[in-house]
Amino acid sequence: MTDDFMDTAGIEGYHAHVYYDKATRPAAERLRHALGERFPLRLGRWHDEPVGPHPVSMYQVAFAVDDLARLLPWLMLNRGELSILVHPLTGDDYRDHAQFALWLGAKLPLRLEVLRRGRARA
Repeated sequence: MTDDFMDTAGIEGYHAHVYYDKATRPAAERLRHALGERFPLRLGRWHDEPVGPHPVSMYQVAFAVDDLARLLPWLMLNRGELSILVHPLTGDDYRDHAQFALWLGAKLPLRLEVLRRGRARA
């Protein structure tokens, strides 16, 4: 019998995409500030217009594999009404966003056709 399970050792890091609109931008700002104070991560630029596969305004949070266990529960408890997409970085952008994604809050319809497909290393 072959082992068809993927090895998580290939995950190079994670992204969290924090979605907002005009009404929720203040909450997104508070969350961003708190994230930057509490975690060793990289905060991406504000995108006030849809970009890439993301259908609404968002900013990206990049963090290390070792920080997932601490960051994810914190986001669960502190995201408020914001929707957040969390995904691994495996080398296959399409699968990372479409198949390997975890949603906190409402799931948004991503424009997956713009994503690069590649061989997942995970």
